[in-house]
Amino acid sequence: MGAPAGEVRQLAGRLNRLRTWAVDGTWERVFTTLVAQADADEDLNWAVSVDSTIVRAHQHAAGARTKGPRPASRTTTPSAGPAAD
Repeated sequence: MGAPAGEVRQLAGRLNRLRTWAVDGTWERVFTTLVAQADADEDLNWAVSVDSTIVRAHQHAAGARTKGPRPASRTTTPSAGPAAD
């Protein structure tokens, strides 16, 4: 299985174009122009949200418990010894 060769070439061409735009400064000019237009229209409202959360679990933590339900916690009873200060 895989993608047809024509589709792969088209995608590679698009990626090369985007990379070229990054190198030659096209994206920077587009961004600068858009910000200038928004600022001229007084329509510029910065809202930045960054989330770099990474959640990892042990490789064996993915499945549910297979040995049945966990035993209930033992009840604790007060000690007959002296109380802690």
